[in-house]
Amino acid sequence: MNREYNKNHMFFRVLIVIFLVMISIIYTGIKTNTNIAEVFSYKKELPIYSVETEEKKIAISFDAAWGDDYTLEILDILDKYDIKSTFFLVGFWVDKYPKHVKEIYNRGHDVGNHSTNHPYMTKLSDEEIIKELNITGDKIEKIIDDKPTLFRPPFGDYNDRLINVCRDNGYYVIQWDVDSLDWKEMGVQPVVDRVTRNVRNGSIVLFHNNAKYVLEYLPIIIERLQSEGYEIVPISQLIYKDNFYMDNTGRQIQNE
Repeated sequence: MNREYNKNHMFFRVLIVIFLVMISIIYTGIKTNTNIAEVFSYKKELPIYSVETEEKKIAISFDAAWGDDYTLEILDILDKYDIKSTFFLVGFWVDKYPKHVKEIYNRGHDVGNHSTNHPYMTKLSDEEIIKELNITGDKIEKIIDDKPTLFRPPFGDYNDRLINVCRDNGYYVIQWDVDSLDWKEMGVQPVVDRVTRNVRNGSIVLFHNNAKYVLEYLPIIIERLQSEGYEIVPISQLIYKDNFYMDNTGRQIQNE
């Protein structure tokens, strides 16, 4: 008898909790002037981690925040294999190396925005986010006469608010689905293995311009990927600019 009572009591407690949660959601929707259907159909905003495509196309990218020991050599390697890539630049890096910003652009690579001070963007207010975007965006545009439209959040840190603010300010937010982990300085082979074993059609690979072994692993990876039939393109040529949706892994899929 007591067991049956406890069972029923627990069931009603769960129902009450569910009821209170629903009331809270409805109240939030009314308070924020949000359509109730939209409240219950909430879907998390996601950056672009990869792209759904039948073509054997991938993109490789380089984040540039601290250091510039290898940038020109990286550009020479990319030229050697006739590859265009994407470089995400932090504002203080742009200040230190404006000639290299121009060189990256003049050699045909995407120049993306990687913030001004490399902060955790989700900890900033909307106004602070816009400031981080605009200061670096304006600096880049002044150098290359072309405003960046790709943004990579430092540390891969994002939330719905950041994605929406970036979108409202003309940016596609870009992550990656293959992390080379080159910053861990584990040597050449671990980076080669990690990248070549995990890429697939539509992948976006993360490298760093000042990684210790970048001049050694980069040619090996490029040759391996090209031998497997992959075409390496800038992110701007890989992603869909409109008429797309995102699956729950951050893979961009074009509407039919």
